[in-house]
Amino acid sequence: MTINTSKREFYVIIERDEDGYYIGEVPYLKACYSQGETIDELMTNMKEVIQLCLEQEKDEILP
Repeated sequence: MTINTSKREFYVIIERDEDGYYIGEVPYLKACYSQGETIDELMTNMKEVIQLCLEQEKDEILP
């Protein structure tokens, strides 16, 4: 599945854990993952975490 954020698209790898939660990860971004009870909840959470990861990445690049 892909998420489009401000003209950028990111692939999200989705798995389901033993408790039934959906786990999402963006391999392109370091430590960018989240979870949700439904796919919709996961994707909402992923959009938020992608924004946070992008902000973190920008802060690491700029002094």
